[in-house]
Amino acid sequence: MSDADASLNSGSSPAASPPRPVAEKPTSEEFPRLRLRRFWRLLALVQSILLLANWFLYATWISFHPSLDPTTHAILRIAFPVAAVSFVAASVLAWNYFNFVVRIFYVITAIWVGLMTFGLFAAAGCWVLLAVVRLAGLQIAPNQIADALFAAAFVVGLYGLINAARVRVNRVTVKLPNLPDVWRGRVAALVSDTHLGHIRNVGFMRRIVARLNGLRPDVVLIAGDMYDGTTANVEALAEPLSALAAPLGAFYVTGNHEEFTSRDQYLEAVSKAGVRVLNNEKIDLEGLQIVGVHYREFVDPQRFRAILRKASITSERPSVLVAHAPHRLSIAEEAGISLQVCGHTHGGQFPPGTWVASRIYGAYVHGLHRFGRMLVFTNWGAGTWGPPFRVGTNAEIVLIEFEA
Repeated sequence: MSDADASLNSGSSPAASPPRPVAEKPTSEEFPRLRLRRFWRLLALVQSILLLANWFLYATWISFHPSLDPTTHAILRIAFPVAAVSFVAASVLAWNYFNFVVRIFYVITAIWVGLMTFGLFAAAGCWVLLAVVRLAGLQIAPNQIADALFAAAFVVGLYGLINAARVRVNRVTVKLPNLPDVWRGRVAALVSDTHLGHIRNVGFMRRIVARLNGLRPDVVLIAGDMYDGTTANVEALAEPLSALAAPLGAFYVTGNHEEFTSRDQYLEAVSKAGVRVLNNEKIDLEGLQIVGVHYREFVDPQRFRAILRKASITSERPSVLVAHAPHRLSIAEEAGISLQVCGHTHGGQFPPGTWVASRIYGAYVHGLHRFGRMLVFTNWGAGTWGPPFRVGTNAEIVLIEFEA
């Protein structure tokens, strides 16, 4: 007899049974550990995908080049499995060490993952094109098909690598109701997703700061993922920010990568460099309400709603929410936010990521769009995560000019 049957037979009421314990939300100390466990699960999934992908590349190349000599065949048989595990190994090392050797290893393996992705399109194309050639009775050798498609994949990968290193400037104009006269024509620079760490480093941040100073925005908004989240000299990476010359200052909130472990080190480093950290708060900047919410609190609907309620946003005055991702739009809109600026999506960086990101975020994957009474701007980010490639997206700094 089940416990439920026993309860009914004894005449007791279900209401008399002890209530089920309510699952508690993770504390501030538990949150990084939960993120770390998810990170290891993600690594396991990525490793499985990489093993399968590299096997497919190897099998395709061998099948389309049946006359390979035994020595080359043996080298490839070793090279592809080594390549398959190299990125995860480099990621684990990057999680624990920050030095020249680890950085070089990580960069090489990240580039390989990008090239491998384009190679997968080439490999799939080989089998499709071979079937077409045979059905059409054409006299094209399999190795010619493979050589052409893999060469094209390499060219696309080379373009993606170069394109990702070029940071463009995207200009957009937004009209906010009841904008103070002093803000008309003023410009805010939006920067996100620099992902400072083993690939983008101090030199990259210096170039970003120099570019910003050359553009002369009135204020700089840094919308998270300034750091990649791996082990790094966080103070040295933030130091170039001390040269920012925005008259109204620079403001920062964390992204998901700063939440992999304790975010305190990042907040301290950025603050030490002279950037104002917006710790889930609202400030008044010459009549414009600027609200900043860190990623951990932002993704929790209850905490996010409570922060906005505590901020006492005046809906009759314009407001800008700096948050990492185009999430929780309905909560921000209900709170009276005029404009939410964010990053996070990277636009997917390159296919198939671009397709996945568009599927997840829809119109809000990039650009300026309306959500009810609120405007939302999502930028592609200045850096990259993982493979340093961009095809179909651009690295960007966004200049937002305010109009009434």
